[in-house]
Amino acid sequence: MGILAGKRIVVTGVLTESSIAFHAARLAQQEGAEVVLTAFPRPSLTERIAKKLPNGGAPVIELDVTNADHLAALADNVKQYMDGVDGIVHSIAFGPQDALGGNFLNTPWESVATAVHVSAYSLKSVTMALLPLFPETGGSVVGLDFDAQVAWPGYDWMGVAKAALESTSRYLARDLGPRGIRSNLISAGPIKTMAAKSIPGFEAFDGVWDQRAPIGWDLHDAEPAARGIVALLSDWFPRTTGEVVHVDGGVHAMGA
Repeated sequence: MGILAGKRIVVTGVLTESSIAFHAARLAQQEGAEVVLTAFPRPSLTERIAKKLPNGGAPVIELDVTNADHLAALADNVKQYMDGVDGIVHSIAFGPQDALGGNFLNTPWESVATAVHVSAYSLKSVTMALLPLFPETGGSVVGLDFDAQVAWPGYDWMGVAKAALESTSRYLARDLGPRGIRSNLISAGPIKTMAAKSIPGFEAFDGVWDQRAPIGWDLHDAEPAARGIVALLSDWFPRTTGEVVHVDGGVHAMGA
C-alpha cells in the first residue's frame, strides 16, 4: 500500500508533462490516491496530458480561479468523481508580462492585482471552495512556491505574489488548524516548465543553481518537488503546518 492509499486529491495546474503538478498527480496515483485535476485555460490540453498518468487518466474540471461561478461550482463538480477531498495541490500562478522582466517600478496596479489574485489569493479561494468536502478528520493543502526571501532578477511582482502566497498559507494554517487541515508549501528550485518560459531571464537561474546547490539540481527533473508534495499530502507529517519546505538542492541555505 502506498502512503496515499485511500486519499482523494485534487491537483490544480497540470499544463504539460514537465510540470511539477503532473508529476505530483502521477506519484499520488502511484501511492494509491484517487486524483481529480483542474485546468485553465485549455482543459482539452490537460485531458490529453492526463492520459499519460499511471491509471490511464484522471477527470479534468475547468477552473478559472478568478471566476466566482467556477469556484461556486467546484465542490459539486468534484463530487461527480469523488465523494470527498483529503488533499489539494495548488499549482497555479500567473503574472502579466508587464509585471515581470525588470519592469517593477512601472507595473500598473491592474497587473499587480492579477498576479496576486491568481497566484496567492487563489490558495484561499480554492481551499474554501473545497472545504465542505473535507472529512472531520481533516486533510492537507500543499501549494507550490518559489523562494520569496530575496528579490530575484526579472521576477518582480511575481516575487511579491509568492511572498503573499507564503503569508496566505500561514493564515490558512492558523484558521483551518482547528479542523485538522494542514497548509504547507513546497519551495521548489527552478524547473523548465511552460510557466518558466514566460519569465524573462529564466535561463540565468541555470548558472545560479549549478554553482550554489550543494547536492546539485536538475532543471529538467520535477520529481524531487513532486515527492515533497506527496509527502506533505500524506499522514507522515501529521503536525506540520504553516511550513515552507525547500526542495531546491539547498540553494536557499547557501550564502552568496
